[in-house]
Amino acid sequence: MTSRALSVRRAPHRRRRLLLGLAVALVAALSPAGVAPPAQAAPTLLSQGRPATASSSESAGTPAAAAVDGNTGTRWSSAFSDPQWIQVDLGARATISQVTLAWEGAYARAFQLQTSDDGATWTTVHSTTTGTGGTQTIAVTGAGRYVRMYGTARGSAYGYSLWELQVYGETGGSTPACGSANAAQGRPATASSTENAGLPASAAVDGDTGTRWASVASDPQWLRVDLGSTQTICRVVLTWEAAYARAFQIQTSADGNTWTTVYSTTTGAGGTQSLTVTGSGRYIRMYGTARATTYGYSLWEFQVNTTGGGSGDPSIPPTDPRNPNLGPNTYVFDPSTPTSTIQSRLNTLFTQQEMNQFGPQRYAVLFKPGTYTADVNLGFFTQVAGLGLSPDDVNLNGHVRVEAFWMGGNATQNFWRSAENLSVTLPAGVTVERWAVSQAAPYRRMHLRGGQNQIQLWNGGDGWSSGGLMADTRIDGLVVSGSQQQWYSRNSEFGNGWTGSVWNMVFQGVVGAPPPHFPNPSHTVVAQTPVVREKPFLYVDGTGEYRVFVPALRTNSTGTSWYGKTPAGSSISLSQFFVVQPGTSAATINAALAQGRHLLFTPGVHHVTEPIQVNRPDTVILGLGLATIQADNGTVGMRVADVDGVKVAGIMFEAGTTNSPVLMEVGPAGSSASHAANPTSLHDVFFRIGGPHVGKATNTLTVNSDNVIGDHMWLWRADHAASGVPTGWTLNTADTGLTVNGDNVTMYGLFVEHYQKYQTVWNGNGGRTYFYQNEMPYDPPNQAAWMNGSTRGYAAYKVGDGVTSHQGWGMGSYCYFNVNPAVVADRAFEVPNNPNVRFTNLVTVSLGGVGTINRVINNSGGTANAANQQVYVTAYP
Repeated sequence: MTSRALSVRRAPHRRRRLLLGLAVALVAALSPAGVAPPAQAAPTLLSQGRPATASSSESAGTPAAAAVDGNTGTRWSSAFSDPQWIQVDLGARATISQVTLAWEGAYARAFQLQTSDDGATWTTVHSTTTGTGGTQTIAVTGAGRYVRMYGTARGSAYGYSLWELQVYGETGGSTPACGSANAAQGRPATASSTENAGLPASAAVDGDTGTRWASVASDPQWLRVDLGSTQTICRVVLTWEAAYARAFQIQTSADGNTWTTVYSTTTGAGGTQSLTVTGSGRYIRMYGTARATTYGYSLWEFQVNTTGGGSGDPSIPPTDPRNPNLGPNTYVFDPSTPTSTIQSRLNTLFTQQEMNQFGPQRYAVLFKPGTYTADVNLGFFTQVAGLGLSPDDVNLNGHVRVEAFWMGGNATQNFWRSAENLSVTLPAGVTVERWAVSQAAPYRRMHLRGGQNQIQLWNGGDGWSSGGLMADTRIDGLVVSGSQQQWYSRNSEFGNGWTGSVWNMVFQGVVGAPPPHFPNPSHTVVAQTPVVREKPFLYVDGTGEYRVFVPALRTNSTGTSWYGKTPAGSSISLSQFFVVQPGTSAATINAALAQGRHLLFTPGVHHVTEPIQVNRPDTVILGLGLATIQADNGTVGMRVADVDGVKVAGIMFEAGTTNSPVLMEVGPAGSSASHAANPTSLHDVFFRIGGPHVGKATNTLTVNSDNVIGDHMWLWRADHAASGVPTGWTLNTADTGLTVNGDNVTMYGLFVEHYQKYQTVWNGNGGRTYFYQNEMPYDPPNQAAWMNGSTRGYAAYKVGDGVTSHQGWGMGSYCYFNVNPAVVADRAFEVPNNPNVRFTNLVTVSLGGVGTINRVINNSGGTANAANQQVYVTAYP
């Protein structure tokens, strides 16, 4: 007998008072004070006398049944620990409208009321963390056969104790029908093995009956799908290829470790099998034990149907910050991973992605803090990043490099990849690291160790590269630009300086930058960065928890944010993020945002048919592996409200085949609030109109909010042929890349190319652009098709006629009118004549002399054409 039970028996007067209070309270709960209840059908008490069970009982004298016996002198009480629960089986499904809890002195401070159809999968219909005990009458909306009180925090040192648990409602509700939606489609899938890289687990849940998963030829083998949250599973449909299972089980699990078999057979016949099952779990798998052929197991599709039940909101599962599901295309290594395993994975990814610039595959390779030996050769749509708080927390002995083998040394198409938050020590005897890239390939928050080393920004031979970014980076040795045509370096440190120049090299806040000189060499040097926030990044803390670090805003800064110092900023647990998997609807994403969650997009193409709406200040949206948001059916991809401090980073936006008015909008039209103290910032945000398919969008990015910071963006329309890419003046249609209507907007490293009207339109005052790179559209069929009234063509950079203050540094525009070389652009930059609208160091280029840019800015500057391919203007006005 416990000491608490003895104390209760020694205080009979206390119990009498409780019983009297309970009787009064139960009557009062049914009728507001002083008011006679209206004549209406009252909900029925459904729980009395029904079977009840509990997680525990304090003693044999306080069973679960005592809380539903209608006797206010008996009670259920639990063991003295958290959590604990009591549930009642109503015998049939019912619509629940009210629950009354009559607590003994040992009450719940935090608890949920939950319903279920099967006693296994629960939906929360009421939740509180401020329970006060006494008698609580709670109106709820829900349905189920089972109802339970689930206590998570006690209000006393004792257990939980209820005199009565009363459930009111109406019987006769129907059990939910088995749905037809495929809950497995697009969800993360893993397998015990794959026959080869072309038959991955994900192919069985992609909704495409022409792709399949296949295992190696041995037993047993399995295919597992993560549904994202606990689901009530009612049907599994297996579409087998010829290599099917003769014996297999369908199994479910809550944690991916402990499995329950919900279907089993030893006489599988292959073909398409539709299996009725009863079970629940977050994970479901086909576990094959005997093959019907000499090959492995092979499934065209693995479909899962549910009744829609789940724990809480099934579409917005919690994120485990110590074991997050970062998707099947994210590979996380730690120092215990064998070097051969790491290198094999890296080699496989590079072989697949070296030339795969328009495929849907996206990958992230992440290294936990420690030391590794690896040669990281990056192909398209691959991100390599360290998971330390400092780049020096992860050191790779080897390389993190980009070559141009696939184009014979020409790196002008080495786009869409990134290296971040790592340090690199080159192998003994090697002194050259190569980062031969063009647009959308940031080298950010990196440390190349060794003062004797150099990083080459081209292939080191006769090829070319054309535009990149180095930011928040430390190079102990020398940076050699070689034939790199243009480059932007910001807030970095070059131990042995920089050598090289072609058309447009811009250095801002860089320690070790070359002396300012323009145009030969074409070095534009800006001593400080006026206001910037570095890109947020994922890391693992000392306890093993995944977190996102959000660097602080810096003003008038030079050098890195981390080398030789503690980075300033804030840290957010990944538990506060909704991890978005491909196939997640925009409605679900918006529901997560409405709950106050940040977003982490896993590698892949994320299709949306309504805008992602970001309304909450300081929301962080971070993509891994150049995660891509495709705007389908003519929708807008993302809208950001006119609020403080939103950060969007590592995301690509892609147009669908139906025209969108705009792909991303920051602030609604007419936004006017000042965000100077906490601006919204966009980091490594890229846009693509066309490429893998025909794409259409009138505008690409519109910035209406004030004080927005753009930190490296490439806005691109597909206008010239590549393998398998549909191009043409009337196919991939897009008027304008960037439109800025907000005031005091700053762009660092802005690349805008190939749009059919103005590339950039800037209507806000106080704008600043540091480094601008543009190519005009290649494909106007003739001059008549590309006229702006009486003006030939459209300027690459248009500052609105009403603007009274604007500045630009290190800006270039190029033409290559290969469809019709007779086409002329009257000017590259078109701006109001105002002493406060100023430009420093401009260049125009006729690439190979194919086409003409008649003037650089307004009516100033010479003509770029076949006879004079580069023209420079050092200052305007």
